[in-house]
Amino acid sequence: MPQATEFLLGEFPRTLDERHRLTLPGELAEPFAAVLNHNAQCILAKERVGCLSLWPAERWEEKLNVGVELVQAKMRSGRLEGRTEEVQMLGRLLSTRHRTVQLAERARLVIPEGFREFLGVEPRGDVIVVGAAVCVELWRPAAWFSHLETHIPDFRKLFDQLSG
Repeated sequence: MPQATEFLLGEFPRTLDERHRLTLPGELAEPFAAVLNHNAQCILAKERVGCLSLWPAERWEEKLNVGVELVQAKMRSGRLEGRTEEVQMLGRLLSTRHRTVQLAERARLVIPEGFREFLGVEPRGDVIVVGAAVCVELWRPAAWFSHLETHIPDFRKLFDQLSG
């Protein structure tokens, strides 16, 4: 399982097969070896339209539990009084945002129904698999190129901020 300090990096073109399966590139599958060897589960999450992210379940649940516990504590203390609609929206999004999936042999992943539509890639369609430092992302190519076009000009500034 990837550790918090390991970076998953790389950009790899792939094709979704006719059964909505995708094989992760070896470079990005390697950190998931413990997941594969122990038949453990992963979490597939909707990130932004045209993008799904893949996380080891343990790491995802840690992140999620911390955030949910903070919201629950605010609710108990009355700090979210009058914000019922926002809490409901959060609940709706949490209910549909992620799903437990298995990585099969050779790091093959089946994109489940509901996530296929969000990704927007038909069977035999192209997918860009990206190492996003802390997780693996699956992108519809047009969404990926749009994301790059928007964010690549800020790369140096972001790198300097995070590394400085």
